[in-house]
Amino acid sequence: MTGTVETDSDTGVPDIDTMHETIDRLLNPDAVPEVLPPTAEELETLTSLLRGHLDLLMPEVERAAAKLAKNSIPRYCALACLGEARQRLAAQPSPAPGGDVSYARRLARALNALVDHFESLSRAEP
Repeated sequence: MTGTVETDSDTGVPDIDTMHETIDRLLNPDAVPEVLPPTAEELETLTSLLRGHLDLLMPEVERAAAKLAKNSIPRYCALACLGEARQRLAAQPSPAPGGDVSYARRLARALNALVDHFESLSRAEP
């Protein structure tokens, strides 16, 4: 697993499949057969990947939401999700045992929600 964030080089579209794989690694370990809990080094890498994915996807969701009417419910939901993602990125992991895993999972849930918004807003574009 590398620390790079990938996009489709032909279109500049975020690599949603890679984002789903990263999310699943933390939120759905059953999606990755025969996987052990992440080591401290793997968790650090996953957290960096999640942060990078969020940094890449947030402007894309913001651009797509901006194309919707100001009173649009999908726009409001996407913008609320962006606000939550920004708060989670600004937060720090708790120093308590398991705080780093909890933090990574919060980032994964924020990314998962943004991916959902990105996909639905992309389908809605003409």
